[in-house]
Amino acid sequence: MSFDLSDGLLWYVVFLYSTVCHEAAHAWTAMKLGDDTAYRGGQVSLDPLPHIRREPLGMVAVPLILFFSAGWMMGWASAPYNPQWAIQFPRRSAIMALAGPAANLVLVLLSGLMLRVGVEWHLWQEPFHLTFSHLADSLAGGLYPWLATLLSIIFSLNLLLAVFNLLPLPSLDGSSWPLLFLHGQAAQKYMAFMSNPSFRIVGLLVAWQGFSYLFSPIRQIVMQVLYPQAG
Repeated sequence: MSFDLSDGLLWYVVFLYSTVCHEAAHAWTAMKLGDDTAYRGGQVSLDPLPHIRREPLGMVAVPLILFFSAGWMMGWASAPYNPQWAIQFPRRSAIMALAGPAANLVLVLLSGLMLRVGVEWHLWQEPFHLTFSHLADSLAGGLYPWLATLLSIIFSLNLLLAVFNLLPLPSLDGSSWPLLFLHGQAAQKYMAFMSNPSFRIVGLLVAWQGFSYLFSPIRQIVMQVLYPQAG
C-alpha cells in the first residue's frame, strides 16, 4: 500500500495543531479557573513542542505509523491538572474538560465558513463524492486546490475529534457533562466512579466500537448544513 508523502505530511500537520489547540484549551481554561498545573508544564501554548514532550508516542509515533500502514491517523495528548482542584471545584473541572472539544468545534466552524466563502466566490464547488480530505473541487489554479484540501482535512478531523471527545463515557471529556449540575458529595461520588480504571477501559472500548455508528449520521447532517442545496 502506497501513500502520497505530501498528503501524509498535510494530515499530520492538521492532526498536530488540532490536538495542540484541544490541549491548550484545556490548559488555558484550567489556568483561568484556578489550576496552573498545565501552565507550569508549558501546555498553555500553541507551540507543539511542550505537548510532544509530554506525549511523544501519541503525538508523533502512533499517528504517523498508522497513516502509512493503514491509511488513517489517530493519536492522543494530555494536559496535566490538579486532582484536588478538580474535586474541590467539580463545575470548574467540567468546564476545563469541555473546553478541549469546544476548541475543535471552533476549528470546524472556521474551516466550514471558509469552505462556504470559497463556494460563494466560485473558487471551488461541492464535489460529486465527499470524503474526509475532499470536501471541495477547486475551480481555480495556484494554491486553491491545496487550500481546499487543507480546509477539508481541518473540517473533517476536528469534527471527528469533537464528536468523539464529547461522548459521555469514562476517560473522555464528555463524561464531565454531569459535573455542571452535580454538587458536593454527589459530584465527588460521580468523579470517583468515573476515575475507576476498569470503567475507563470499558468506556474507551465502547467508544471505539460504537463511534462509527454515531459519527456517520452526524457527519451526514453536518454535510447537509455545509451544502444545503445538495441532494
